[in-house]
Amino acid sequence: MFLCGISATLCGGKTKEGVFVGVLLSMSSTAVVLKFLMEKNSINALHGQVTVGILVLQDCAVGLLFALLPILSGASGLLHGVASMTKSLVLLISFLGILSILSRTCVPWFLKLMISLSSQTNELYQLAAVAFCLLFAWCSDKLGLSLELGSFAAGVMISTTDLAQHTLEQIEPIRNLFAALFLASIGMLINVHFLWNHVDILLAAVILVITIKTFIVSIVVKGFGYNNKTSLLVGMSLAQIGEFAFVLLSRASSIHLIEVISLYICSSRVATLPSLAMLL
Repeated sequence: MFLCGISATLCGGKTKEGVFVGVLLSMSSTAVVLKFLMEKNSINALHGQVTVGILVLQDCAVGLLFALLPILSGASGLLHGVASMTKSLVLLISFLGILSILSRTCVPWFLKLMISLSSQTNELYQLAAVAFCLLFAWCSDKLGLSLELGSFAAGVMISTTDLAQHTLEQIEPIRNLFAALFLASIGMLINVHFLWNHVDILLAAVILVITIKTFIVSIVVKGFGYNNKTSLLVGMSLAQIGEFAFVLLSRASSIHLIEVISLYICSSRVATLPSLAMLL
């Protein structure tokens, strides 16, 4: 974020746009990375655990990033922005605290009830598990946090119960369907004409983002005492841009924080990177 702000200033651009682009580039796709790690059976490996931890922190910071946008655009004063960020932080802590209590009380009872009701068919349990995750994703979104955070928290709540493995086996057939819908939604966001007309800029931007993010993340992880292999694997895992960046782009455009041409370039780059990561 700070590097992009400084770079934008040195290149004659707007500092606030540079800071926003830095925020945008710092986000990684939780859905893409988790799917990749699970397919490679690396979710429990050291680099997988570090990567997941970073992704969780990113999802937790989404609400704070929304509060930061009006400050960057000048639409609200510094005091109002600090108040918004404080509110988001309090909501985040309260939300996670409530979920922690529910995971020890209501969730095990709910899952056992669903198993008893679906003794002859698994469809009810599958529906209940998916609805459970969607409910907490919706609650998280309504609180101004992220959908990813809510759904991830729901998964963690289930993983703390004795029925975690059974639940995973039941929703396994549905997972590929959601992955296909996710990729389809990413494809629909790409402006093909703009992509073709600016293919040189976008290709250079994609290569630059992947290279710089891999380098910076690897250096930071290395600074925490991890070996070179783990640092590099974490850097490569987080080298893409998250799909949630589209929401930040939409919000930034509505408050005139970013220009139209920058919006199109960032949108195409964000749409391309997760899809590219799925192919690697």
